[in-house]
Amino acid sequence: MTAQRVAIVGGGPSGALCAERLASAGFEVTVYDEHLAWEKPCGGGLTHKALRSYPFLLDGPYPKKSIHRVDLISGNGDRAHLSLDHPIVIYSRAVLNGLLLERAASAGCRIVRSHVRSVDFAGKSPSFAAEGVTHKTDFLILASGARNAFFPCTRPFAPEDLEITIGYFVPSCADAIQVKFVRGLQGYIWSFPRPDHLSVGICGNMARHASRELHGYLAEFLREERISVCAARFYSHVLPSPRARTLASRRIAGRNWALIGDAAGWVDPITGEGLYYALRSGELLAQSLISGQPEAYPRRVRHDFSADLEIAARIARRFYHGHFLGSAVTTRMIQFMDRSATFRSLIGDLFSGAQNYASLKGRLWGQFGDTLGEFIESIFRPAKSTTPRPSPEDA
Repeated sequence: MTAQRVAIVGGGPSGALCAERLASAGFEVTVYDEHLAWEKPCGGGLTHKALRSYPFLLDGPYPKKSIHRVDLISGNGDRAHLSLDHPIVIYSRAVLNGLLLERAASAGCRIVRSHVRSVDFAGKSPSFAAEGVTHKTDFLILASGARNAFFPCTRPFAPEDLEITIGYFVPSCADAIQVKFVRGLQGYIWSFPRPDHLSVGICGNMARHASRELHGYLAEFLREERISVCAARFYSHVLPSPRARTLASRRIAGRNWALIGDAAGWVDPITGEGLYYALRSGELLAQSLISGQPEAYPRRVRHDFSADLEIAARIARRFYHGHFLGSAVTTRMIQFMDRSATFRSLIGDLFSGAQNYASLKGRLWGQFGDTLGEFIESIFRPAKSTTPRPSPEDA
């Protein structure tokens, strides 16, 4: 296996990290990507979970922004501020993709800027066509996103498993992430501060929401938050957000091929976090190939994170559309965050990746008494007086 040729279609985080690990282990690796480092329309946030696993993303010299505060806004305007014990680090995606590709090249990977037009798994070895030339390889890795056309022995994502994103790269600065939930929207609006601009956008399930509807919600948010799109650059993209049954049944690997990153659908359907799962899936596939056990890859992924993502996918619909104590779940969540330190700590752990979905329900109910008590106590707590006390001289 150490002399095996591996071709990777897609040079994003999953493909680049996988290439680096394989090349470092002695594999002959080539990455094919028509864009290479480009400004992908998403937040670009790396949670504490990701930074703990890949510390070079925190310690390196590349420009990035550390965020210690998240502001959440409900559909009726309630707000809560979350102070993070561990920062979310935000890169420009062009910078992040570039540094990961540089690491892959330094490890011995060959990087080719080229568009792969077709793949063929019918023969003994997989083959693919790029720029009019047919190439053969021993193992083909598909890391080319949720809408790539190459899904061997498995179905492309249905509209119900995808979400539309639209937004702007805004030439402005901020120090906090903003997330707003909108009534009826299976998705959310975000403003992510990058080192030299904001990524402000909205995502919504493709089967439930049209672009025109998303444009309207986003325009209202921009007005409310007084964010000008003058000189901003518009973007639009499609990302995976698979249903639980899709994650459970979808084939992600075969005898001489595998899917990683967005191509496999590895995105948290509630928080939208995708970078950690892109990096981790690339790493797990590399470990499987290096150990000579490519067939172990699906099992390793399921044990590591995909089973938890299935739980999240089952929760997601209730999270966005459900009601609790007479109001939307997202509204109650933000109200509890604002008035309960116990609940705020739980949400902070969810943002950082310290809290998984498998044990979330148990923790929620285990702490519900404390959360409710703090919530009620805060309602009856006397408001702080804004009238200054008289000084002794005044008396």
